[in-house]
Amino acid sequence: QVQLVESGGGLVQAGGSLRLSCAASGRTFSRNTMAWFRQAPGKDREFVATIKWTGVRYHADSVKGRFTISRDSAKNMVYLQMNSLKPEDTAVYYCAAGASTPWDLEAAYDYWGQGTQVTVSS
Repeated sequence: QVQLVESGGGLVQAGGSLRLSCAASGRTFSRNTMAWFRQAPGKDREFVATIKWTGVRYHADSVKGRFTISRDSAKNMVYLQMNSLKPEDTAVYYCAAGASTPWDLEAAYDYWGQGTQVTVSS
């Protein structure tokens, strides 16, 4: 069992930055892929970014060039650096862990955090 806890969300003005953190505890396998998803009010949960523990990363087109996923394997931490934030980035952001494919689908992940709210004002 793996427990994931997100932190770092908050209120920020458009153009600002936030850094989200995801702390993993419990049994974590080296081949697990980590990811960030987000869900805005009235919208489906959507893929944001993913990273393997080898360092290979992929970002959704909607955030590419603005968001960067990273990890510190020694600390069992995953991060999402969010720059140039837009009001449409407002959502609850979730950390996820899994080893299945495809990497951009919710069903591929076995473990989820509780989410952290990110609100971007205009």
